[in-house]
Amino acid sequence: MPKHIFYENQANSIIAKLQARKMEGYYCPDKETARSKVLELIGEERKLVTYGGSMSLEEAGIYDAVEAAGHDLLRREQYVTPEEKAACYAKQVTADVFLMSTNAITLNGELINIDGAGNRVACLAFGPKEVIILTGMNKVVANVEEGIDRVRNFAAPPNTVRLNCNTPCAKTGQCGDCLNDTICCQTVITRASRIPGRIKVILVGEELGY
Repeated sequence: MPKHIFYENQANSIIAKLQARKMEGYYCPDKETARSKVLELIGEERKLVTYGGSMSLEEAGIYDAVEAAGHDLLRREQYVTPEEKAACYAKQVTADVFLMSTNAITLNGELINIDGAGNRVACLAFGPKEVIILTGMNKVVANVEEGIDRVRNFAAPPNTVRLNCNTPCAKTGQCGDCLNDTICCQTVITRASRIPGRIKVILVGEELGY
């Protein structure tokens, strides 16, 4: 129980920093509550919803919940060929809602994300009308530098294993600063939202994702 109190106190401090950066922040004690918050933020009106690859969203059961609520979910896994993937990316940019997690979030409310193809960070920065980010409190870091280190040494290695990438970190469990077959191509630090309230961050008092 003390850990949950700590998480809530820490989250409330981060939420205040997010507000100053024109992003909305919310705290949910568990993934069940977070799932309901995601649906609440999407709203009841039928919308086109899409997402960036995220173990956190999967672990929280977000995809099925969005479809069960009557929204049109663009299931990116169904697009296989290069032509199909290009069409999927084009639809993502014009979606009503883009769902994702973040690789790290600082105590000061900055979002750190490192991407391979770049579609996830692209939609975070521009395109979809709303971006809803769901992240476990295990991804909170002290500052941007620590966040980048977290991504490269604690998030990317298990992801490369999951994606069957032939990278040093897939074999050693730590960053090898590689360029071949890397999933660390784009590094984006989100320090503010140009459009007030477009980016909404749900902090969950559990460990989610990598």
